Amino acid sequence: MQDEEAVRGDEFLSKVLSDRYGVDVACVELVPMGTETINRLVTLSDSRRIFVKQYRTSADLQQASTAWAISEFCRTAHVPTPKVWSNQDGELLTVVEGTAWLVTDEMPGHVADAPMTVPRAQHIGLLLGRMHFALASYPPPRCIRPTKWRTAPLDSALAATEAALARAAEQHDPRLSQLREELEQRRDDLQTHVPHLRSGLPARLVSQAGHADFTRTNLLAQGDVITAVLDFRGETCLAAWELGRIAFDPRTVANSPHWRQRAIRLVGAYLVENPRMPYADVRACVRVTLLYLLFSLYGATTTEYRLPGPAETDLRRHWAERQVTIRRLLAELDDIEAAFTAIKPGTWDRP
Repeated sequence: MQDEEAVRGDEFLSKVLSDRYGVDVACVELVPMGTETINRLVTLSDSRRIFVKQYRTSADLQQASTAWAISEFCRTAHVPTPKVWSNQDGELLTVVEGTAWLVTDEMPGHVADAPMTVPRAQHIGLLLGRMHFALASYPPPRCIRPTKWRTAPLDSALAATEAALARAAEQHDPRLSQLREELEQRRDDLQTHVPHLRSGLPARLVSQAGHADFTRTNLLAQGDVITAVLDFRGETCLAAWELGRIAFDPRTVANSPHWRQRAIRLVGAYLVENPRMPYADVRACVRVTLLYLLFSLYGATTTEYRLPGPAETDLRRHWAERQVTIRRLLAELDDIEAAFTAIKPGTWDRP
């Protein structure tokens, strides 16, 4: 079935760019990514290439505006975010007949499929630290990233695993037998480890404006250099959560024997650019990541997202990599916390 909003956007795209941005379209390529936006790579008549986002009617435009304002703020702090084009009225978002549009420069690079190398981990850490340092002075967005992993009762998490298994059975998921074993393991981990993990968290963690989805899939790279940070969420979040989530990237933890070294290098580089981060928060990012993973069932089932075939396969792989990440972090929790505690400013290249 055709996406009606995408079809309507195709009809309006040239007019929007001509009337509101003063440019003419040569050709358009639909980019199959995004849930709240329909994305297109557009070649202009003068051969320049731009990226155009068409927001779905269900999107929260106030939050989108906040996200792009944060992205632009970070760009002034030398974080490689896409430059947003202002329309002829000086606005970032353009609304035409009830549909919102946003135009940015095309950014070089591609999403890295392979585990992090040491140089890439270091560059990621530097950029995240620079971003957090700059955003510490930014007004916290009204939208706050949920932290059910911190306070939600275990009963609700256990019930969620049962619901996921029921969905998989209803969807005739070919992984049903394996998924049943994985969710049984998840229930055991929740009951066994969550109280201990929570008890080791600081009473207060740094909360501030952040990217709120700073993951491998929102970073473009050329070799080991990060060339673009994409898709800010426009939310207030915990710095330790954002740090741990990328330091323990499941693609790296599940597929590289050197994942722990990569995480230490990333965190050390982060502290070079953000030395104000409390060491209690740095140490806690391992526990925070584990709790977040234990409470997340994203990817356990996939049919409900109606993804294209390759994207559905990638989500299933992401789920499998998360299972390996949980096991490895649980096995090495104490050693990693000790290694993070030993990192000092100026010694970010320590093994």
